[in-house]
Amino acid sequence: MDSLVVIIYLAAMVGFGIWGRFKAKDQDDFLVAGRRLGPLLYTGTMSAVVLGGASTIGGVGLGYTSGLSGMWLVFSIGLGIIALSLLFAPRIQRLEIYTVSQMLELRYGHGSRLVSGAIMTAYGLMISTTSTVAYATVFHALFDLNKFWSVIIGGGVVILYSMLGGMWSITLTDFVQFFIQTIGIFLIMLPIVLSKAGGIGELFSSITPEQASVTGIGWQAILGYILIYTLGLLIGQDIWQRVFTARSPGVARWGGFSAGVYCLFYAVAGALVGMAAAKIVPGIEVADDVFVAVVDASMSPVFAGFVLAAALAAMMSTASGSLMAASTVCRQDIVEPLLVKKEAEGSEAPTGGADGAAVPAGGATQRVEVSGAKSALAQSLVRETGDEIRDSRIYLIGLGVVTLVLALIMPSVVEALTVAYNLLVAGLFIPILGGLIFRRGTIVGVMAGMIMGAVTTVVVMIVAGIYANEAIYLGLIASLIGYLIGSFASKPTDAEVMAAWRERLNR
Repeated sequence: MDSLVVIIYLAAMVGFGIWGRFKAKDQDDFLVAGRRLGPLLYTGTMSAVVLGGASTIGGVGLGYTSGLSGMWLVFSIGLGIIALSLLFAPRIQRLEIYTVSQMLELRYGHGSRLVSGAIMTAYGLMISTTSTVAYATVFHALFDLNKFWSVIIGGGVVILYSMLGGMWSITLTDFVQFFIQTIGIFLIMLPIVLSKAGGIGELFSSITPEQASVTGIGWQAILGYILIYTLGLLIGQDIWQRVFTARSPGVARWGGFSAGVYCLFYAVAGALVGMAAAKIVPGIEVADDVFVAVVDASMSPVFAGFVLAAALAAMMSTASGSLMAASTVCRQDIVEPLLVKKEAEGSEAPTGGADGAAVPAGGATQRVEVSGAKSALAQSLVRETGDEIRDSRIYLIGLGVVTLVLALIMPSVVEALTVAYNLLVAGLFIPILGGLIFRRGTIVGVMAGMIMGAVTTVVVMIVAGIYANEAIYLGLIASLIGYLIGSFASKPTDAEVMAAWRERLNR
């Protein structure tokens, strides 16, 4: 019966993907849902994209091993969404672009797009991989499939509904997934598991003070989660791409704030389920196996099927959103600019004007010129609508296959998530934040900050281990030093670029 519930859920997701295909009529529809989501859809899709495999499977596993303080991974994600929504989302929404790298080009001028796009593509692939690894564990438990077929079948469903209608398909499926995971986690799993553990009072009386403490995991670990996940949520392409779907700055601010608060409650719920699971199914060695084990041990087949569908909902929504983010960045910020550059080298170069200041506003077929010079960004987005959507589907399918391969070799959802956020925060946080609040920042500073931060983080992870907090500490410090030295040692950003940037923000 539990398997049947999950099969029905998967079929429904494909059905919503087909529905979304009829709504995706142009590039704006495919990449950012036409920039017209209202508060309800926006809140649901934002919540769904950030609460994936690491938040659900990993969050319960951390509650199992660390007690109540295991909530901090997901709690930090919620804090990040709240901070983004209240401080930056309205400004981001006004930019009317497709990617974070395009924001850097708007603010600093031409030069940073390829490196930032490479970092963001790697981040998106790793986030999608975490969710793919996570839902493969559910398929294994339900259908007794090995890891290979669990990844292939689950990933195939995600790729199928994502490529059909792009962000419209993902938005519709995300909202359904948000509804399912809310019922499954909060109204079914949490009360049943707590009841099986003797109630919340009995649970807390049977654990150690360290397990019952919100800081039991240690302040160093808490700070590490905040630096990695809270800061990472401020700049992730998958998150910004959802901000671009909002129909107004107000929706971006308050819809995102609501999603962040929802994440805080989700964090506490996951930790409590993990703590109760330690009483119900003790002795599990692999933390990622706790979720499925406690479901099997405490629920009837119908409830178990719905809860597993809720877990799949959380994982698949993040996998599809991150896959869309990675494919959008790969195409818009890496491949097409290189093709445009190659074509431009074969023709007469334009003269005059600021370099790289223009970005299409509101659609793929509109171009902007600054002093007669067409930016590579503007040129790369000028295509026929049918070709745009077809090409976007091809990129999504291609990177979807890459995600499946990574999922087959990645051993842990939390490990993959840590790698992704370490690279993202160390490489891009300082340049992006500097672009929003520091007028003296320049493209030289951006390049120095991105390269120094990313390289430092990778080296430290290799030497000290993936989970070493020193990776993010030293990476951020290196990025800040590179950004400041590069900015002050180079000429200020061109006045025309800054004027275009201010005009875009003040719409």
